[in-house]
Amino acid sequence: MDIRLVCPSYKRPNKVDTKKLYPFIRVYVDPAELEAYQKGNPELTIIPCAPGVQGNIARVRNHMLEREFSDGADVVAMIDDDNSGIYYWENKIKTPVQDLLAFIEKYSIVASEWGAKFWGVNVNFDKQSYREYTPFSTLSFVGAPFHVFLKGNRCFYDERLPLKEDYDMTLQQINTERIALRVNKAFYVTKQSENVGGCATMRNHQREMEQLALLQKKWGKDIVKVDKNDRSHKSSKKKTRVDYNPVILVPIKGV
Repeated sequence: MDIRLVCPSYKRPNKVDTKKLYPFIRVYVDPAELEAYQKGNPELTIIPCAPGVQGNIARVRNHMLEREFSDGADVVAMIDDDNSGIYYWENKIKTPVQDLLAFIEKYSIVASEWGAKFWGVNVNFDKQSYREYTPFSTLSFVGAPFHVFLKGNRCFYDERLPLKEDYDMTLQQINTERIALRVNKAFYVTKQSENVGGCATMRNHQREMEQLALLQKKWGKDIVKVDKNDRSHKSSKKKTRVDYNPVILVPIKGV
């Protein structure tokens, strides 16, 4: 199985933390930053995107998928440049995945057998999020810090939604294939919004809410719901709680 681990990176030539664990990653960068990335990461395979691709993470993800699959890949796994590990729960112990390629191969085979063209892991590292009696989900959100696509994938990222592209991709896959496979016992660890560069260059509350509204317009408010009970984005002016990360409720059978 030809597995490609790819990583989009933007304005972080000296902060590709993922290379510490996975030096075989293929890092896609803006052509204008190619020299800086090569200088800061001489041990890595640095690939310049086509001109004009960078600046929109959804467009970059599509570019990586198209290039890697056209080059003969069987599986394309996307991981963030600030990833500090993929872990899983085993006997209530947080355990690192030692062989990521073997892990990807294993669950790509499972996904293929289930008819899925896309899979990922849990978005929450809390042990309580792993329900031992439900090792897999088929209708749950799969976060972009670790997205895996199989050959024959028919869905591409909506470039109008660069801050909600993973919610949209999850819904696209469920709508098209009737499944988005998630391995519930495994999870990723990333810094995400703590870092500079990357999506942080365009991320703010107003932009997030605009993207949420567009996602709701595309899929409907019965499927994309606002979590009013979230405690992570409390307004300083009003005693209300606003979460720009939605809850998705898909009206088909699954888990």
